[in-house]
Amino acid sequence: MKLNRRTLSALLAGAPLLSLAQAGAETMTPPAALHIENIPAIPKDLAQRMAAYTEFRGHGFADWHPTKAEMLVSHRAAGASTAQLFRLDAAMGELKPVTQGPEPAGGGSYEPKAGRYIVFARSSGGNEVTQLYRQGFDGAAALQITHSDERNGFAGWRKPQGEIVYTSVPIDRTAQGGKRSQIITSFWAVDPEAKDSIQARRKLVELEGGGWGGSVSEDGKRMALSKYISANESQLWVMELEGEQAGKPVQLLPKPGSSEAKAVYFGSFLPDSRTLLVATDRFGEFRELTVLDAKTQELQRITAHIPWDISGGDVSADGRTLVLQANADGRDEMHWVDTRSWKELPLPKVAAGSVGSTRFHPSLPLLAYSVSSPKGPSQLYVLDDKGVSQPWSKAAVPAGIDTQAFADTEIVRWKSFDGLPISGLMNRPPAHFKGKRPVLISIHGGPEGQATVGFLSRWQYFVQELGLVLIQPNVRGSSGFGKSFLAMDNGFKREDSVRDIGALLDWIKTQPELDAERVVVVGGSYGGYMSLAVATHYSERIAGAIDVVGISHFVTFLNNTESYRRDLRRVEYGDERDPAMRAHLEKISPLSNAHRIKKPLFVIQGKNDPRVPYTEAEQIVAKVREQGTPVWYLRADNEGHGFAKKENSDYMQWAMLLFMQQTMLR
Repeated sequence: MKLNRRTLSALLAGAPLLSLAQAGAETMTPPAALHIENIPAIPKDLAQRMAAYTEFRGHGFADWHPTKAEMLVSHRAAGASTAQLFRLDAAMGELKPVTQGPEPAGGGSYEPKAGRYIVFARSSGGNEVTQLYRQGFDGAAALQITHSDERNGFAGWRKPQGEIVYTSVPIDRTAQGGKRSQIITSFWAVDPEAKDSIQARRKLVELEGGGWGGSVSEDGKRMALSKYISANESQLWVMELEGEQAGKPVQLLPKPGSSEAKAVYFGSFLPDSRTLLVATDRFGEFRELTVLDAKTQELQRITAHIPWDISGGDVSADGRTLVLQANADGRDEMHWVDTRSWKELPLPKVAAGSVGSTRFHPSLPLLAYSVSSPKGPSQLYVLDDKGVSQPWSKAAVPAGIDTQAFADTEIVRWKSFDGLPISGLMNRPPAHFKGKRPVLISIHGGPEGQATVGFLSRWQYFVQELGLVLIQPNVRGSSGFGKSFLAMDNGFKREDSVRDIGALLDWIKTQPELDAERVVVVGGSYGGYMSLAVATHYSERIAGAIDVVGISHFVTFLNNTESYRRDLRRVEYGDERDPAMRAHLEKISPLSNAHRIKKPLFVIQGKNDPRVPYTEAEQIVAKVREQGTPVWYLRADNEGHGFAKKENSDYMQWAMLLFMQQTMLR
């Protein structure tokens, strides 16, 4: 039997594995690390048709060389499994490999005096026990400079002193769920070229809790410390690194003993190493940029005129120009500010799209920035002091795919059960798809994440080739829409965000071009919980649900998530040690309501996930199967909170297509 498009579609609509074999279909061999339950074999024809959509490869900016027009770039090379770091020393030049190995390389920072080597981060199998490495450019293997039994994070350089500063949190490898009686974050300084970096490191301070981060001043003499308490609250501290006051953090904001409302504060120093820039939502709904007056300790508002969150930015080496990113309805826009007058400057002509990162060169008049859009992956540009913007990289786009023909992302809005306006992003298929179109609802994680405008990469296959409409809702609790909206799903209000999806299903039913009878919901992390919750509340209104590394029971999740995260998550979801909250969490958890899941379920999980342990997946799989509902299960034993390796991601995407074929594409 010849497998043409028509016969393949018929087979995928519900044929068992035996039928595929009888039809003579060649199938894909799964990667060895995948554990597969109830998923039909993947026909090679299907994988081949999807292949091009797995080969979009953009570029991410990592760092500037300290003296040359050369940058460090994150990129997945053709045929590679993971993203690695490369040097790029000219516009549209050749990428020169720096890191290598089966695990992705993260971060990346040049040695700040002469750029003789880099420091980068890497973990193993998705376990997020991040280690820092020193990597030269002579082809030699990278050297680990941090302790293997600690989770480490790069905080910056003490540039004049030739040291890095990093954080560490001990990992208890013996206790179930990584439980510890007390979580301590330590800040260390060390010369990355020390013969024994563990013996040579110096402890700068030890702080209680797991939510600490920091940035180092240009002169290496002090740090701005941020203590993250929740998405709605943080503290700003400063600490001297030299002299009698070294290692003694002082809280700046909010002022100790202050009765002001909760707010977020994140700070970094200007190049003068004294003046602090502070991002805060203290004055209103959105996070704005302010300057802390060193004498009065008062905040001077800089971007009160921008009605969106300030999401990023950088300061020029001379301290005179500030480039900012503002998150305007899910699309990052660039703004320029003169730091002498603190007035906004005219925006130079830059490439169109959503800005991903911005970084001034430390010694040359250049600004690197990245841009992505619905029509293309992330690409790098450099803006010079004459206002000329030049592309430095070109994203890999497979032959035969015209991404410029992809439709722009639309913003759609609907009213929820209580009248609250909710918005989302929608991508439509090409016009040649006629009739009512099936809908894939993709829910972001966080829960304080946000669906943002950008390139959909492999998800474009479902839109361009299958004619699905993709909707990415920003339910209450999403960031980017003000701090009140951000807090609307906390604690006992958790299921209000699920009801926002119920309202979306109502809206879909009113749209003549959308098929309300063919809807699948998918989400990762907190979005995975949302998919499961939608499957329990609105089972009769969806065709199926896909849960990727999602929470199935809040109490077991809080008990088993890594200890350095537990208290931070309790602030968001509720403290299970409180009897009333525990009862509420028990009541609303999808595992407690598994009997209401009547439509097919696909669960995807990484075995080494420290955030949402794999047991969350396995308990919902077992419980839903007890009810007789079809459940597919895919677990990668070499992944964590999501799939980082291409071979695993490919297989997951193929299986998703099979699942959709059997649920909403019949």
